[in-house]
Amino acid sequence: MSEKKIFTLEQVARSIKKTLEERYQSTYWVKAEMHKLNRFPSGHAFPELVQKDGQRIVAQMSGTLWKQQLESINRKFVEVVKEPLKEGTQLLLLVKVVFSENFGLSLLILDIDPSFSLGELQRQREETLKKLATKGLINKNQQLKFPLLPKRIAVISAEASKGLSDFMQVLDDQKDYRFFTMLFPAYLQGDVAVNSIIAALSKIEKVKSHFDVVVIVRGGGAEVGMTCYNHFDLCAAIADFPLPILTGIGHSTNLTVAEMVAYHNAITPSKLATLLVDSFAEFERDLLQMSKQISSTSKKVLSMQQADLNFKTSFITQQVRMTLKLFRQNLESVKKNLTMQSFLYQQDEKRDLEQLSQQVVQQTNKFLAFQQNILNQNTTLLSTNFRQQIQTEKTSLKQTSREFKLFSKSILEKRIDALQQLENQTKLLHPDQVLKRGFAIVRHKNQSLSLSNQPEINEEIEIETLQFNLTAKVANLKPKASK
Repeated sequence: MSEKKIFTLEQVARSIKKTLEERYQSTYWVKAEMHKLNRFPSGHAFPELVQKDGQRIVAQMSGTLWKQQLESINRKFVEVVKEPLKEGTQLLLLVKVVFSENFGLSLLILDIDPSFSLGELQRQREETLKKLATKGLINKNQQLKFPLLPKRIAVISAEASKGLSDFMQVLDDQKDYRFFTMLFPAYLQGDVAVNSIIAALSKIEKVKSHFDVVVIVRGGGAEVGMTCYNHFDLCAAIADFPLPILTGIGHSTNLTVAEMVAYHNAITPSKLATLLVDSFAEFERDLLQMSKQISSTSKKVLSMQQADLNFKTSFITQQVRMTLKLFRQNLESVKKNLTMQSFLYQQDEKRDLEQLSQQVVQQTNKFLAFQQNILNQNTTLLSTNFRQQIQTEKTSLKQTSREFKLFSKSILEKRIDALQQLENQTKLLHPDQVLKRGFAIVRHKNQSLSLSNQPEINEEIEIETLQFNLTAKVANLKPKASK
């Protein structure tokens, strides 16, 4: 029986390394997704590269990316893609197959083509637009009714954002109109921005009756970290939100999908604030114009009524004069006829004729006097009725004008009272109210404690109570057991 041939693990590893080095001497362009970057404090990275079929991983290898190459690639990515190298991105990598006795098989990454990734991002943008169109969300937010006076504004921004400062400065600098704003803090760039902004929108939706519009503002400058605004989940949340959403995220190139589906977008936070102020100014101009139109229309109506009254009065006067003239002519004719006939009568009938003539004259004068009185009464009554009608119209127009002014004033006063109540409610949410109940706020490096901002042993932390600001050193750090 032949003796077994035994190899050491090192011999096997060296043999594999020699075989691979002889077989894979060239470099290769490989398409893969960077599942995890795995960057170390030394500056080197050892990414996990995968290929997926849907959600299933069909191939997986480790990569090696030395510090110098990583920094160079990151610079190119920021310049071309406007994003640093990040996880979950499809990449085209220039690699060399290497094998280490200690770390096994891996791909040494020599370069990454940013143009390929730029095309992938554009493809993702088109896919987001297509999915939104399929679900009928592209224009949904834009179809909402914009409030007449958008006074109550929910603001999504970072607390220290330059864009937030610019937005608030425009609102505060003008003194003609009052706005109520409440900040809902969120990250506004990078991968974390998607879930952060969606979480802020969820909080606003719970109290949506307290707001008229939502604004998302972000400082300008470098357009790094903007691809989050093409993410389907974020764009769908904006498009489907029940209040109009206005964006001012500070960039001047192609619109992101989030800006396309929002009710309105502005190139900067300042211009967005100016838009809100202008909506109030436009409403004020409309009110003044309407008041002028009412005044002008009232004057025209009164002028027309006066002209109509003058015409009718003149017409009636002319008719009365013509009627009187005809009566006088008839009376003269009757007198002449009676005089001529009286000479034809016999002497014994002269007295009777004279009496009859006198009676006729008397009856005629009475009739004319009666008709003259009726005409005078009708003229006076008609003139009085026209004057009363004109006075009624004047009173009605003045009352309508007063009611309109009172109605407008009432609406504004009610809105102001509602805003004052909201302001009082907001003050109750101030951190000082929490501190008064004996609680304290603990910060590390001027930020709240969190898993991403936890202190080390012997590092200083700041403690804020209602009366004091304390500085302490961490003596012990023990994670709190989850319930």
